[in-house]
Amino acid sequence: MIPRQVLAPGHEISRLIKGGWHLAGGHGVIEPGQALRDMAAFVEAGITTFDCADIYTGVEALIGAFRRQYPLLAAQLRVHTKFVPDLDRLADADGRYVESIIDRSLARLGVERLDLVQLHWWDYAVPRYVEVALQLARLRAKGKIAHLGVTNFDVPRLAELVAAGVPLLAHQLQYSLLDARPAQAMVGFCREHGIGLLCYGTVLGGFASERWLGEPAPTGELANRSLTKYRLIIEEFGGWALFQQLLEVLASIAARHDCDIASVATLAMLARPQVAAAIVGATSTAHLRSHLRLGAIALSAEDLAAIERVTARAAGPAGEVYALERDRTGRHGRIMKYHLNT
Repeated sequence: MIPRQVLAPGHEISRLIKGGWHLAGGHGVIEPGQALRDMAAFVEAGITTFDCADIYTGVEALIGAFRRQYPLLAAQLRVHTKFVPDLDRLADADGRYVESIIDRSLARLGVERLDLVQLHWWDYAVPRYVEVALQLARLRAKGKIAHLGVTNFDVPRLAELVAAGVPLLAHQLQYSLLDARPAQAMVGFCREHGIGLLCYGTVLGGFASERWLGEPAPTGELANRSLTKYRLIIEEFGGWALFQQLLEVLASIAARHDCDIASVATLAMLARPQVAAAIVGATSTAHLRSHLRLGAIALSAEDLAAIERVTARAAGPAGEVYALERDRTGRHGRIMKYHLNT
């Protein structure tokens, strides 16, 4: 059984969220009919929350098609999308522009009200994120949005939104056994203000798996954008050798619980304070059977301590949430795409 969490009255989510980025290109060919059948399988299994974004090419429309083709299953669905203005629109994203993007998401998803809209802001040097968040709050009051959240904000800017009265339900951010940046200050801030954490990167784009246990570090071009992104995080963490030590510990814990490495990595994060859910990127139902067992597995204090003995030796990543990725000239920022909303 998939565990569940109530984020707000009337907004209950599955603690595993089906991610949509992997359906947007760069992760292999997506066959639409099979993608819809896979969505149905996820909902039937109890993963009733889907994550997408206005900039995930074709994904909102794909979920809209699922809603039309499987109306009974769609009635169980919660869809979290995002508002991600292009980098060159940050300076002039006025109320009309914001509403046009929200209206487009409503049309693509085939709904009258969006369940959750999460604001992302590429560049704090263009300090209009509070203004734009208040525009989203206006659309919430208008009935076009049920709940608001953010994604990849740091504590100072998140505090500005809270101080401005923006009602925030959730914060989607990278948080994993290798990336502890949120634990420095973000977790405490979100606990204080009742903001649930929706974590991506918990299985490192597939690196947290038996496939990479005992293998040499990959060289050359990797198979997809997720692996490219999380290979950099492994380097920040302390390198391939330390990562292999973590995989060995996760594998031994998985053997004790008759599950897999990815399940242990996910469960360890779901046990962290203020974590409401983990987002699992999936282009198929290949790992659905493993997901279904998560609710029946409880990691022990000894399991978590064994993990901590390795992660305590991490070199990084350091700094605020998303700070490395926000540097467009750095190796993390250079792999991002900043103009997908036009």
